[in-house]
Amino acid sequence: MQHYSFQILSFQQGKILEKLGICNDLTILRAAVNGIPPWRDSKLLIKDLTVDEVPLRIYQPKSPPTGKRRGILYFHGGAGTFGSISKKWAICRYMAKKCNSVVVSVGYRLAPEHPYPGQYFDCLNATLYFMKNLKEYHVDPGLIIISGDSCGANFATVICQILLNDRDLPKVRAQVLLYPGLQGLDFHLPSYQQNAFVPMLSRKMIIYFCFRYLNKKPTFWKEILQNSHVPDSMRHQYKKWVSADLIPDEFKVRGYVPTKPAPYKPEVHEAIKEILAITFSPLLAEDSIICQLPESFIVTCEFDVLRDDGLLYKRRLEENGVRVTWYHCENGFHGILAFFGYGIFSFISGNKIMDSMVNYINSL
Repeated sequence: MQHYSFQILSFQQGKILEKLGICNDLTILRAAVNGIPPWRDSKLLIKDLTVDEVPLRIYQPKSPPTGKRRGILYFHGGAGTFGSISKKWAICRYMAKKCNSVVVSVGYRLAPEHPYPGQYFDCLNATLYFMKNLKEYHVDPGLIIISGDSCGANFATVICQILLNDRDLPKVRAQVLLYPGLQGLDFHLPSYQQNAFVPMLSRKMIIYFCFRYLNKKPTFWKEILQNSHVPDSMRHQYKKWVSADLIPDEFKVRGYVPTKPAPYKPEVHEAIKEILAITFSPLLAEDSIICQLPESFIVTCEFDVLRDDGLLYKRRLEENGVRVTWYHCENGFHGILAFFGYGIFSFISGNKIMDSMVNYINSL
């Protein structure tokens, strides 16, 4: 847990230095989460390139291919404001070796320097590059997997939805979503209540990072946490898809108190209306989109404010006839895979998530 404590301390120090006018809070946080530089891997070819100003790191098995390989695009987490392709090297290397796959780790440019929704365009451009160059990497066009963790899983979800409009590209075989954040409509779902103060992502930090991602000054904290940013018409429209009533009772036993909707406040909505858009909240996409999506592997963690986002998306996909393989980590917390590959700092639960994901990918 020392690595996690360092991240929290760095976040707090960053806030202090920002108030003093010394540096931006994200500068410290980004430095803290970049991870330990990886050692060489004798079994992989690893190369860096840039496509449309977006850094990519491509992992390929050194052994000659006996046939066409799977192709995996991976979008890292970090609330769109921190994280890098250097941080998630362990996950990408593991997938490349264990799945005999070509893995493309996408270093989308970060907000607020690269404004929202630029991250989606970066991820899309990287995906299009890879799909148009599959022969170079000996990848089977029928075995393309789009994946990510946290906000990276959000990006993966949106990219899969966008690609439905392009019939000239290979069809995505599967989407792999690791503890995804998929909606900004309801911050009072059971998981948001139960895990409001659980590491590594608290309920309040979600709102903070939303504002940082959108390059806006954090305001109306309490009102947004009470869902006052959501117009009554939107609440009524999406209650069929986003509601605590749709969460299985087994996920409410740790405590859940139904709350009355807070009054809608237009000024609060105006301050953060972007989080209600389909790009930010792909869980709200219409059934006509959801029913066309590829089969999915979804990981949820019990001690994660975003747990119910994953549960609700799983339900939506299944109701629309999309096959879902679900892995619920009963001892897991948000960002648990940030420790994967770091020896004694790794968590057994995180290793199990990775093995479950690898088994799923190999089954395709």
